[in-house]
Amino acid sequence: MALKPFAFCTASVLALGLAGMAQAQDAGSGQGAADNAASDDSSQPTAEDIIVTGVRASIVGALNVRKENIQIVDSVVAEDVGKLPDNNVVEALQRVTGIQITDRAGGEAGTVTIRGLPDAVTTMNGRNIFTSTGQSFALQDISANLVKQVDVYKTRSADQLETGLAGQIDVKTRRPFDFDGLAVSGLVRGIYNEVSDSFNPNVALLVSDRWETPIGEIGLLVNGSYSQTKYRNETVTAGALVPFATENPTEGSGLSPLERIFSGWTPGLNEGLPTTPGSTINYNGVEVPYYLSRDAVFSTDQYGKRKRPSFNAALQWAPNSSSVYTAEVFYTGYRSSLYSDMMFSYVDYWSNPGAFELYPDTNIIKSRTTDDVYGFNSGDYTRSKTDSYVYALNGQWDLGDRGKITGDLAYQTSTAKTSFIAMRTDRTADQISVDFNSGGGVPSYHFDDDSLLTDPSAWNVAQLYDNANKDKGSAVTASLDGYYTWDEGFIRRIKAGLRYDDRKASSYVRTADAASLGTSLTTLPEAAYFTNSGFMSGEADVPRSWVTVDGAWLYNNADYVRSLYGLPTSESLVLNKTFDIDEITMSAYLLADGQVSVFGRPLDIEGGVRYVNVATDYNFFDRYNDYARSRANSGSAKFLPSFTARYAITDRLRLRFNYGETLRRPNFSDVNPTYSLTGDLTSVGYGSGTAGNAGLKPTHSKNYDVALEWYFDRDSAITVTAFRREIDGLVVSLPVMTYIPGNGIVAGATDYFVVTKPVNASDGVLKGVEVGLTYFPHYLPGPLDGLGFQGSLTVLDSSQTIPVTDSAGTITGYSRSAFFDVSKLSYNATLAYDRGPFNARLSYIWRKGFLHNNESSLFANPIGIWYKSEESLDFQLTWNVTKAIGVTFDATNLTKSKQQSYYKFADAGGSTTDNLGTTLLARTFAIGARFTFQ
Repeated sequence: MALKPFAFCTASVLALGLAGMAQAQDAGSGQGAADNAASDDSSQPTAEDIIVTGVRASIVGALNVRKENIQIVDSVVAEDVGKLPDNNVVEALQRVTGIQITDRAGGEAGTVTIRGLPDAVTTMNGRNIFTSTGQSFALQDISANLVKQVDVYKTRSADQLETGLAGQIDVKTRRPFDFDGLAVSGLVRGIYNEVSDSFNPNVALLVSDRWETPIGEIGLLVNGSYSQTKYRNETVTAGALVPFATENPTEGSGLSPLERIFSGWTPGLNEGLPTTPGSTINYNGVEVPYYLSRDAVFSTDQYGKRKRPSFNAALQWAPNSSSVYTAEVFYTGYRSSLYSDMMFSYVDYWSNPGAFELYPDTNIIKSRTTDDVYGFNSGDYTRSKTDSYVYALNGQWDLGDRGKITGDLAYQTSTAKTSFIAMRTDRTADQISVDFNSGGGVPSYHFDDDSLLTDPSAWNVAQLYDNANKDKGSAVTASLDGYYTWDEGFIRRIKAGLRYDDRKASSYVRTADAASLGTSLTTLPEAAYFTNSGFMSGEADVPRSWVTVDGAWLYNNADYVRSLYGLPTSESLVLNKTFDIDEITMSAYLLADGQVSVFGRPLDIEGGVRYVNVATDYNFFDRYNDYARSRANSGSAKFLPSFTARYAITDRLRLRFNYGETLRRPNFSDVNPTYSLTGDLTSVGYGSGTAGNAGLKPTHSKNYDVALEWYFDRDSAITVTAFRREIDGLVVSLPVMTYIPGNGIVAGATDYFVVTKPVNASDGVLKGVEVGLTYFPHYLPGPLDGLGFQGSLTVLDSSQTIPVTDSAGTITGYSRSAFFDVSKLSYNATLAYDRGPFNARLSYIWRKGFLHNNESSLFANPIGIWYKSEESLDFQLTWNVTKAIGVTFDATNLTKSKQQSYYKFADAGGSTTDNLGTTLLARTFAIGARFTFQ
C-alpha cells in the first residue's frame, strides 16, 4: 500500500511548512501596513501583493474565497478560463477539505459526500438544479471545462436554500462580462483507460466578446464541451452466507450431510448467524450444528461507454452603470450503453458434496468442492439517455451605492430514459472447486470442465428480462432579493427575499419477463455469441473467458428475441405511468449583518430566519393492480433560524461560529408506494422488492460549526473546524414480509416478498473535526521556489438508531449503527509546483473503510456491506509553451487501487472470513493541449 511512503512525504512537507512559518511571520512583520492590508477582508490588491498564475492561483483563489466569506465555504477555482484541472466537477471536489468520494468504478468518481452526508443541494449560479425526478443534480455530468468556480458551503445562512443536510455545492459558470473583450479558449485531450484499453476524447471551446452599443454594453458567451469514456469493470464476488448441516447431522433432523438448511433460522439478522464452532439451529425440533458457506460465486465483466455533450450560452446587457440583465441557457446530456456479462454458479449441495475446509476457530467454510452445480451466464444490456436544460433570466438593479435588487426567473426540464434487456443461458456443471478467499479478499474458483465455458453447445437458452423506464422532471422558479447597507452603526446590512418553486415529476415503466426456452444457445445466430477474454488477468485465479449472449446483438434484435419467448414486440410496447407529483414550495427570509468592536477588534454578526412552506400532491398508479390510481397529499411549514459570528482576533487569526437548521426532503422515488419486485432467485422461499412510502416527512437537522483560521501569509493558512449535526427523522429502510398474489413474476415465481420500505424511524448525530493546510513558502532556493502544499484531514464520528423488526415489519427494538458512506478518517495531500512554464500537482487521497449500505434481508450473513479503505494517487502536469498555449499530462490511480467490499469491517478483522466483492479500478493517462486568447 502506498500510504506509508506518501505519508512520510507528506510529513516532510509539513515539517518544511512548520519550519518556514516563523520566517514567513518575521518577513510579514517587517512589511507593516501593506501586509496587513493583504490580510484583511478587502479584495483590492496592494503594491506588495504577488500576482500568481497557474496551479498556485487556483489553490490561493480557493483560500481567498473562504477568507472573505462570512460562511464556512471551501472552493475549487479554475486556474484560468477552461483550466479547471479535472475531467468533471466530482473529480475536482475530491481534494476539498471534508469531501469524500466513493463509487469509483466505471472510470470515474460517482458519489460526493460532505462530512459524510450525501444529500448536498446542488445549484448552478445560485439556482437549484436537478436530474429528472431526483432532488439533486448528477455533478459528474458537468464538464470541468464549463466551470469557473465550485463553492462548497458547509454552513448556511437564511438567504440560501433550506434543503441539503450535507451543505450546498454551487457551480459557477462563466459570463461574458467576466472578460474585458474577446476571449477564445479551448482544449483537446486524449484519455487512455488502462483496464478497457481505450482512448477517449475530451474537447471544449469557449468564445466570448462584449461590445459598446447605442443601447448600452452587450456581451455574448458560448461554451461547449464533449467527452467520451469507454470503460471496463471487472468484479469477482463470493456469494452470501447460508447454513448447511455438518457432515454428521443430528439424528432425527432428517438432514443429509452438508445439506443446505432452508428453514429454522431467521435471515437478515444484523450481525448474521453465530460463527463459533458448534453453533446450532433448531430444525425439526432438534438442535442441529451447522456450517456457514457461501451459496455462490460469480464474475461480472462490464463493458461501458459514456458520452457527455454539454454547453452553456449567456447574453448580458448593461444599459447603464446601475443595471445588468442576463439571459442564459445551460444544457447537459448523458448517453450510456453498458453490457454486463456475468457468470454465476451456485456452490450449493445438489447431489454429491465433496471435500471442504474451515477457517480456523470458526464454523465458516473456506473452500469446498461440489458436484452437479447449477449456474447461469447473463448478458445484460442497458441503454440510458438524459437531457437536462436550464433557461434563466436575471436582472440586477443598483440602489445607488448602498444596495441592490436582484430578480431571477428560471425554467428547467430534465428527462431520463433507460431500457434494459437481459438473456440468461444456463447449465449444470459436473464439479466446481472454490476457495472463497484465496488471499487479499479475492476468491478463486474453477470448474472441472473450464474448457466448456466458451462452448455455445454446452449452454441452454434460459430466462429473458425486458424492461424500460422514463423519468421526467420540471420546475418553474422565481425569486426576488434585495439588500441595503450602512457604513456606521451596529446594523450594516439588511437583506430579504422571496422564492416560489413549482416542481413537477413523473415516472413511467414497462416490464416483461419470460421463462426458460430450454433450447441450446446454438439455436441462436452465431452473431448472438460473445466470448470475453483476459478477465481479472493477474488479479484473481478464476476463469478468464466464457460465452454468453452479446448485449448489443440482443438490443438490436430485441423484437426477434421477444418473439422467441412469445412476448409482445415493440409495436405494442407501452410505458405506463407509476406516479406523478406536483410540489409547490414558497419561502421567504430576512437577515441582518452587524458589526461591533470587541477588545478593539471587529466582530461580524449575521442572523436571520427562513420560512419555508411545502405542499405536495401525489398520484400513484399500481403496476400490479392494472395501474389503479390513488391520490395523496402532504404539507409542511417550518421556520429555520441561522446565526453566524466571525471575530478577527488579529489581522491574521479568525474565529467563526455558525448555527443553522436545514432540511432533507424525501426523494420522489421514496414516496412512491408502488412495488418493484424480484422473484425467488436464490431459493430462499420468497422474493424481494422495494416500495416507497407516501407518509415520509422531511428530515430536520440542527447544525453547529466552530472554526479557527490562521492566515499566516498571503497565500498560506491553517484552518481547524469542529462541527456537529443533530438529525431528526432520518430515513431508513425497513423490511416487511408481504403477500402479493397474482404479481406476474415468472423467474422465481412466488407470492411472498420481503419488501423494503423507507420510514422516518431513526435519529442520529454526526460530529467531527476537519483540518486544512495551504502553504507556499517564500524562502525556498532556486528550482524549489514555487513548491507548495495543500492538504486536509477529516475525522468523523456518526451514530444513528436502526429499527429492528419482526417478519411483519413491526419495530421490536433499536440498534445503533454508523451512518452509511462515512469514513471515520480521511485525508488528502497535494504537492503543488508552479515555476516558470511548468505547473504540477501530485495528489494523494485516502479514506478509511466505511459502511456503504445494507443488503436485502435474505441470508445468514450480516446485512451491512462495508467498503475497504480506499486510496488514489493522481498526477497533473502543465507545460505552458507560450502564454496562450499549454500542453497537459494527467495520470489517475497510479497505485492501481481496487474497490473491495466485505460483510464486516475489513480493517477490524473481517478481511479474512467476510470478503464479498473485488472490482478493478482503472488507471488512466491523458495528454492534451489547451489555448486561451483574450
